[in-house]
Amino acid sequence: MPRFLTLIRIDENDTPEGGPSPELQKRMGALMEEMTKAGVMLDNAGLTPTSEGTRVTWSGGKLSSTDGPFTETKEVVGGYLLIQAKDKAEALEWANRFLRAHEEHWTVSVEVREIAANC
Repeated sequence: MPRFLTLIRIDENDTPEGGPSPELQKRMGALMEEMTKAGVMLDNAGLTPTSEGTRVTWSGGKLSSTDGPFTETKEVVGGYLLIQAKDKAEALEWANRFLRAHEEHWTVSVEVREIAANC
Protein backbone atom coordinates (compact mmCIF):
# COMPACT_ATOMS: atom_id res chain seq x y z
CA MET A 1 0.00 0.00 0.00
CA PRO A 2 1.44 3.43 -0.89
CA ARG A 3 2.61 5.76 1.87
CA PHE A 4 1.96 9.49 1.94
CA LEU A 5 3.58 12.34 3.83
CA THR A 6 1.07 15.03 4.73
CA LEU A 7 2.84 18.28 5.57
CA ILE A 8 0.72 20.54 7.77
CA ARG A 9 1.40 24.17 6.89
CA ILE A 10 0.59 27.09 9.18
CA ASP A 11 1.38 30.78 9.48
CA GLU A 12 3.13 30.99 12.85
CA ASN A 13 2.13 34.64 13.19
CA ASP A 14 -1.55 33.85 12.74
CA THR A 15 -2.17 30.90 15.05
CA PRO A 16 -4.77 31.26 17.80
CA GLU A 17 -3.33 32.42 21.10
CA GLY A 18 -3.16 29.53 23.53
CA GLY A 19 -3.01 26.98 20.71
CA PRO A 20 -5.69 24.41 19.95
CA SER A 21 -8.90 24.58 21.97
CA PRO A 22 -9.87 21.61 24.16
CA GLU A 23 -12.63 20.82 21.65
CA LEU A 24 -10.15 20.75 18.75
CA GLN A 25 -7.79 18.55 20.76
CA LYS A 26 -10.68 16.15 21.44
CA ARG A 27 -11.68 16.00 17.75
CA MET A 28 -8.04 15.48 16.71
CA GLY A 29 -7.59 12.73 19.27
CA ALA A 30 -10.69 10.94 17.98
CA LEU A 31 -9.56 11.30 14.35
CA MET A 32 -6.04 10.04 15.11
CA GLU A 33 -7.53 7.08 16.99
CA GLU A 34 -9.82 6.29 14.04
CA MET A 35 -6.89 6.52 11.60
CA THR A 36 -4.80 4.22 13.82
CA LYS A 37 -7.59 1.64 14.11
CA ALA A 38 -8.11 1.78 10.33
CA GLY A 39 -4.41 0.97 9.83
CA VAL A 40 -3.83 4.28 8.04
CA MET A 41 -1.75 6.17 10.62
CA LEU A 42 1.96 5.33 10.70
CA ASP A 43 3.21 8.41 12.58
CA ASN A 44 2.27 12.01 13.34
CA ALA A 45 3.64 14.94 15.30
CA GLY A 46 3.65 18.68 15.64
CA LEU A 47 6.89 20.60 15.29
CA THR A 48 8.45 23.18 17.59
CA PRO A 49 8.29 26.82 16.41
CA THR A 50 10.80 28.00 13.81
CA SER A 51 12.33 30.18 16.53
CA GLU A 52 13.80 26.95 17.90
CA GLY A 53 14.98 25.64 14.52
CA THR A 54 18.05 26.02 12.34
CA ARG A 55 18.07 26.02 8.55
CA VAL A 56 21.20 24.49 6.96
CA THR A 57 21.89 25.33 3.30
CA TRP A 58 24.34 23.94 0.75
CA SER A 59 25.03 26.49 -2.00
CA GLY A 60 28.05 27.20 -4.18
CA GLY A 61 29.97 24.38 -2.54
CA LYS A 62 29.60 25.86 0.94
CA LEU A 63 27.47 25.15 3.99
CA SER A 64 25.72 27.90 5.88
CA SER A 65 23.27 27.84 8.75
CA THR A 66 20.65 30.29 9.95
CA ASP A 67 18.95 30.12 13.32
CA GLY A 68 15.20 30.71 13.41
CA PRO A 69 12.82 32.31 13.37
CA PHE A 70 12.77 32.53 9.59
CA THR A 71 11.03 35.87 9.15
CA GLU A 72 11.11 35.73 5.34
CA THR A 73 8.94 32.62 5.46
CA LYS A 74 5.23 33.25 6.01
CA GLU A 75 3.98 29.67 5.85
CA VAL A 76 5.93 26.93 7.65
CA VAL A 77 5.56 23.21 8.26
CA GLY A 78 3.96 22.96 11.69
CA GLY A 79 3.57 19.18 11.77
CA TYR A 80 3.12 16.07 9.69
CA LEU A 81 1.11 12.89 9.26
CA LEU A 82 2.72 9.79 7.78
CA ILE A 83 -0.07 7.55 6.48
CA GLN A 84 -0.63 4.58 4.24
CA ALA A 85 -3.67 4.55 2.01
CA LYS A 86 -4.90 2.54 -0.95
CA ASP A 87 -4.42 5.56 -3.25
CA LYS A 88 -4.03 9.33 -3.34
CA ALA A 89 -7.81 9.85 -3.27
CA GLU A 90 -8.04 8.09 0.10
CA ALA A 91 -5.03 10.04 1.43
CA LEU A 92 -6.72 13.29 0.36
CA GLU A 93 -9.96 12.30 2.11
CA TRP A 94 -8.07 11.79 5.39
CA ALA A 95 -6.34 15.17 4.85
CA ASN A 96 -9.73 16.82 4.27
CA ARG A 97 -11.10 15.29 7.47
CA PHE A 98 -8.05 16.59 9.35
CA LEU A 99 -8.63 20.11 8.04
CA ARG A 100 -12.40 20.05 8.71
CA ALA A 101 -11.71 19.21 12.37
CA HIS A 102 -10.32 22.75 12.86
CA GLU A 103 -12.44 25.71 13.92
CA GLU A 104 -13.15 28.48 11.40
CA HIS A 105 -10.56 30.88 12.87
CA TRP A 106 -7.67 28.52 11.98
CA THR A 107 -5.82 28.91 8.68
CA VAL A 108 -4.20 25.56 7.93
CA SER A 109 -3.25 23.87 4.69
CA VAL A 110 -1.83 20.46 3.99
CA GLU A 111 0.39 19.17 1.23
CA VAL A 112 -0.11 15.46 0.49
CA ARG A 113 2.77 13.75 -1.28
CA GLU A 114 3.30 10.10 -2.04
CA ILE A 115 6.59 8.69 -0.81
CA ALA A 116 8.62 7.43 -3.77
CA ALA A 117 9.23 3.71 -3.49
CA ASN A 118 12.76 3.77 -4.93
CA CYS A 119 14.24 6.60 -2.88
